[in-house]
Amino acid sequence: MLLLTTAVAGFTFGLGLIVAIGAQNAFVLRQGLRREHVGAVVAVCAVSDLALIAAGAAGLGAIVAAHPRVLAAVTILGAGVLLWYGISAARRAVRGSGELVADTGAGGDLRATLLTAVALTWLNPHVYLDTVVLLGSVSASYSTPWAFAVGAGAASIAWFSGLGFGARGLAPLFARPAAWRVFDAVIATTMVSIAASLLAGLA
Repeated sequence: MLLLTTAVAGFTFGLGLIVAIGAQNAFVLRQGLRREHVGAVVAVCAVSDLALIAAGAAGLGAIVAAHPRVLAAVTILGAGVLLWYGISAARRAVRGSGELVADTGAGGDLRATLLTAVALTWLNPHVYLDTVVLLGSVSASYSTPWAFAVGAGAASIAWFSGLGFGARGLAPLFARPAAWRVFDAVIATTMVSIAASLLAGLA
């Protein structure tokens, strides 16, 4: 019973961290809407999260917190990636090039898509602060931190799967080019805002 309670606490906490709108979620949602390499993107994001959650539960958070220069370097790289993706989204919003792909797994370059997913995940300093440091610290307060980590990992898998594959339900709305322009404009604003806040935090 104690293990189940701890796992549920981890699930709730992990879901609370991951549901917030961010670069990674926006990318997964866009891939889901385009029905483009959804399974691969969901797998990369979920597996990455599981690795980070396990690292946090194992105590890596203290090491990350003790090396601010490393975190600063990741922040700068991450801000650069976010700016690049934000500018790309802004261009799509202006040109109106967004469209749905006819079938799952079609369109786009798989390698480039996966590299973007990896960059938006591992070069995001919030991942280390939230998933590794914060979640790791909270899990340590439980007698069975691994059960907390399992719950958080389950939340990650459920969220990314629902976001990526569930996006298909919005396909009728995004059959209109105007909807894609608005969506890409929101993505561009989100990415640039996050990048600006990251760089501002270094000042």
